[in-house]
Amino acid sequence: MEAPSMDTVYQAISALYDNPNANEKEKASLWLGDVQKSIHSWKIADQLLQEKKDEKSYYFAAQTMRSKVQHNLAELPSEALVSLRDSLVAHLENAAGTSNPILTQLSLALADLALQMQSWQNCVSDLIKLFSTKNEFALLEILTVLPQEIDSSNLKLGENRREEIKGELRANSNLVCLFLKESITNSQNSQISLKIVKCMTSWVQVRAINIQDVSQNAVIGFCLQVMRDHNSINLLHDAASDCICALLHCLEEFYNNEDIEKLLFDSIASLEESYHMAVAHEEEEKAVNYAKVFTELAETFLEKIVFCTSSGRVHFAMRSLELALVCVGHHDYEVAEITFNLWYRLSEEVYQRDQQPLTDAFKPHIERLIEALARHCQFEPDNTKLPDEGDEFYEFRMKVMELIKDVVFMVGSSAVFRQMFTALQSDSSWEHTEAALFVMQAVAKNILPDEHEYVPKVVEAILSMPEDSHVAVRRTCILLLGELCEWVERHPECLQACLHMLVRALQHRNLAPAAAQALQSICKACRTQASAHVATLVAAARTADAAPQPLAGPAGATLLRALAAALGALPPPQLAAAMRDAADAQLQPLRALLSTTGDIKKGTRTDPVLWLDRLAALFRDVDVPHSAVGDSHPCMPAVNDSWPVLHDVMKKWVCEARVMERACRCIRFAIRAAGPAGAELLPALARALPDLYHQRPHGCVLYLCGVLCDALNGAPGAPELLIQLLHALLPPALALLQRPKGLQDNPDTVDDLFRLCIRYLQHIPVGFLSSEAAPSVLQCAALAAHLDHRDANSSVMKFLYDLMRCANETDNRPEKQQIKGLADAALTMYGEQLTCALMEAAALHLHAYMLGEVGEVLLELLGWARAHNADWLRTAVARLPRDRPAAPTDHQCWQFHQYALRAEKCKEMTRLLRDFARLYR
Repeated sequence: MEAPSMDTVYQAISALYDNPNANEKEKASLWLGDVQKSIHSWKIADQLLQEKKDEKSYYFAAQTMRSKVQHNLAELPSEALVSLRDSLVAHLENAAGTSNPILTQLSLALADLALQMQSWQNCVSDLIKLFSTKNEFALLEILTVLPQEIDSSNLKLGENRREEIKGELRANSNLVCLFLKESITNSQNSQISLKIVKCMTSWVQVRAINIQDVSQNAVIGFCLQVMRDHNSINLLHDAASDCICALLHCLEEFYNNEDIEKLLFDSIASLEESYHMAVAHEEEEKAVNYAKVFTELAETFLEKIVFCTSSGRVHFAMRSLELALVCVGHHDYEVAEITFNLWYRLSEEVYQRDQQPLTDAFKPHIERLIEALARHCQFEPDNTKLPDEGDEFYEFRMKVMELIKDVVFMVGSSAVFRQMFTALQSDSSWEHTEAALFVMQAVAKNILPDEHEYVPKVVEAILSMPEDSHVAVRRTCILLLGELCEWVERHPECLQACLHMLVRALQHRNLAPAAAQALQSICKACRTQASAHVATLVAAARTADAAPQPLAGPAGATLLRALAAALGALPPPQLAAAMRDAADAQLQPLRALLSTTGDIKKGTRTDPVLWLDRLAALFRDVDVPHSAVGDSHPCMPAVNDSWPVLHDVMKKWVCEARVMERACRCIRFAIRAAGPAGAELLPALARALPDLYHQRPHGCVLYLCGVLCDALNGAPGAPELLIQLLHALLPPALALLQRPKGLQDNPDTVDDLFRLCIRYLQHIPVGFLSSEAAPSVLQCAALAAHLDHRDANSSVMKFLYDLMRCANETDNRPEKQQIKGLADAALTMYGEQLTCALMEAAALHLHAYMLGEVGEVLLELLGWARAHNADWLRTAVARLPRDRPAAPTDHQCWQFHQYALRAEKCKEMTRLLRDFARLYR
């Protein structure tokens, strides 16, 4: 774009912030976005900053300058960087009285420039000299954001530059600490004090402060003083707690000086009285801060505490667990939740050592923890409703349940069950009863099936519970009964009563989801016994659907899964009839919807997804023993009934992704249920799926094709039909991905396509590798290797790994060697391209956590290349960009190349890739 006039820029900014017309705002936003991307924005932003016409244009200019420095510094010639630095310094020197957001943007711009400008040596001391006498507030902001930006993913500094900058920070830490000490001593302004504390936190987090000097550090001393005073300003108290937590985190990672450790421990442990004062004065925010600090204190010393305890000694920091438990006892569950990660870590440390004396040492702490958690899980006495899923209290209770399951081994599930049973008898209030039952639910799966003292009494109480009991108590009792499914399986005399109680609960709207879940658990655990009650379950499903409001989607599907589990144990003739009956109950409403023309209303009877989910659930959980399958599979009649309806559903709603996905799931589970017998549907599917995919390229169709290959490839005539299906689907799928940004815009298609190719490579390798589509798939894989979508990239890598394994095959059987020959030919043609793509993806595009699978593929590929006297890795490394400040040295590239060629294990290759990638980021 051409350089716009300043008047036009001001008008656009005014329209963005002041124009009440939403369309005009949108136009202004888009136009200003284009201005920011253009080369002219450097000059425009600088002029806006000089003119300071109004707050809005001033902020826009500061934000633009920060964005340009962060993302587009390469637009400027290197000789222009000094003048840019001087300009930013001048703007900041004159920024007295500027609002915090503008000051932050300008500080970020200067900090990002300093980090990228390698010619600016010793920038920290220069900044202190430049600003300490002119704008102390701006200097504090710059010194705060400078360490924070070092690890910014936007800057791509590279590990070499990051280490250079961190070394400079460490070298200047004494100078910064002296400046901060003088500032905190002279400051009478809480805003300045807040900035000083945040600045120190940044330097501690980047490990630039020497912990050896912490006892003389004035700012750390000030933070502890703020924490001791429960009347201190909230924002300052928050910042002080963050600083102490950062210091403790640093101490855990890098230090082992007992004098410093004891000093810090004693200083922080002495804050217990301040915590109690904050609680007494209802200072909830400060109580949260103390909980964070006490928890971080315990986590810092946790490994040493456990090690000493396992050796029969008591570490001085053992008291930190008591401090954490004090916080768990706070009346607000949000304070207790802060400590959860500590207990997870403690349970992991103890579990890994597997020493009974060690477990016994922490048993009292866990007993107190569970007792306190039971109190926190209590509803308010006047509560009449159940918490909605996603509600904060609901989510907290789910976290409590997971935590109890994780730590309960230290006290024993039976002991907790017994403890809660005792609590049930001693207190009659509904909220206490429900909380005790909830904790029982968390441990019930671990109760031995032959327990005869407490479980029978609990089950009897649940079955005889009055229907006017509080809805929360009834719901928790139902879920507890489901968790006791293994006990019920061992005691079949109570099964009928359990089923009748749960079927009745299905009629209660708030209890139906829990009842369906419990029915599924019990029917799955008691398949054989439950098969005698199929009629009851079928009637329950029909009754639930006949109600004015059908069961919510997930609950209805869960009920069908319960029914399916019971059906699987029926004799074949009865199973075939029952499956047709159960399937027909879902097909009838679908047939009715096919004849209507109204819109879909999600979650209602007019939504085909409701019935498709139930039909899929029915096929998914029916488990037919091989001994029950004779000449014809008992599920095939239901499958044959379902296919015409499902095909019509897909044709009618081919443009609806939700419906297509659910219909494909139905077919998938139906084929899985029928096994090889499902091959009789393959000709019809091979005709229908390409037509549907050409109308609208839904990825679920590709996934279904892969499932068909997995399930039916051994059936007579199936491989030929499956290859025909592949040839029909691949061209439009690849064409979609070859569009501009096709890979980025369609990651689900990438995922489904390569899952499909994996199945074909596994089951019909010769047909796949010799097909005309194979070269296009390999070229697509090379392009998709850099896609930073977790599932899509994982599927690409698994496909490539399977291909490499075929090429590295050592089995000399003719059929294996034929596959190897085809894979060898593919790698001969595309191996170098794939190596370059994998290295570029690892170094420049993929997240670190995704490099494990890349390492697996590269290890196999380099092994094949070595066997064929090829060194593609040298070429791949040489092609990586080197014309940027964030680039490895020649020696680092050579070193990576040598180590990678010698790597023998996936972990070793992954570590090499991660270390090498950090040099570019």
